[in-house]
Amino acid sequence: MSKRPEGFKPVAYILFAAAMMTVMVLCICAGSVNIPVKDTFTAIWNTVFDLPMPEDIPWSIIILVRLPRVLCVALAGGALSLCGGAMQGLLRNPLADGYTLGVSSGAALGAVIAIAFGIYVPGFALAGTMAMAMLFAFLSLVFILSITYRLDCSLSTNTIILMGVIFTMFANSIMSLIVVFAGERIRSIMFWTMGSFAGSNYVNAIVVFAALLVFGTAILLYSRELNAFAIGEDNARHVGVNVRKVKLVVLISVSALISVCVSISGTVGFVGLVIPHMVRMLAGPNHKRLLPASLFSGAVFLMLADLLGRTMLKPLEIPIGVVTSFIGSVVFVYIFYSSRKAK
Repeated sequence: MSKRPEGFKPVAYILFAAAMMTVMVLCICAGSVNIPVKDTFTAIWNTVFDLPMPEDIPWSIIILVRLPRVLCVALAGGALSLCGGAMQGLLRNPLADGYTLGVSSGAALGAVIAIAFGIYVPGFALAGTMAMAMLFAFLSLVFILSITYRLDCSLSTNTIILMGVIFTMFANSIMSLIVVFAGERIRSIMFWTMGSFAGSNYVNAIVVFAALLVFGTAILLYSRELNAFAIGEDNARHVGVNVRKVKLVVLISVSALISVCVSISGTVGFVGLVIPHMVRMLAGPNHKRLLPASLFSGAVFLMLADLLGRTMLKPLEIPIGVVTSFIGSVVFVYIFYSSRKAK
């Protein structure tokens, strides 16, 4: 009798990719100005192969504005959802996500400092904000893990969560203090903290893709070890899992992915909390299936949320963080209520 494979079959990944590409095309075509699908494909095809562009096709809107934005949204959504699924498995806590560590607050603090004090790199518009966000994210991780290790050398789950919550409150208080003295930059800071992919470019997409390729792969490679964490850290250790190594690799990978996403889009909540929950209902708790499904589902969800924010009150744009928080909170309450009612 053949053993059933733990992961998805290739046809499943093809279906995931097809669904994601369909939503991506929809998000490129729809907006304050609706563009026919044929014109979208023509613009992309002619740009890739350096062919003459018909005059009636809005090339700049498709290629320079919407395509890089949609790519950034899809990559960030997949990264945030993947981080949420990994953190819920690692910490064995259904309320955990990539923001539990407090690293997102650290990244946001770094970006707010860069915006408020005008820290930038000549020739690169968002390089200063991105660099400060990533720097503070890693400093936050080092600080949280150092304090946690001093209190509990085993790096227990409860201690990590507690220190993450405390650090988040501390970072938010500093951000509030900076906002008071931000002056004319306060509007940019407030809009950024609500989350937005406006102004995203291909450089941002390449950065997120590179981070997802490196750190996302690292998380996916530990899917089997995350399955072992479901039965407890002690039991995982008894079956041969290097608990401390797995924790450090996953925590560092999650922190790196979140810092890159936050540096580009600002704070976008609930993606890593709700999407893995919904995927778990369909794909089951096996991380060999859960993490890849969360990756694709997070990309689709965030693209649709961004589309909703761009089109609901067009030409005005609702910050994507507001959209995800509203949808995520309602969906999460429904999931929690349904799970409690089922018991």
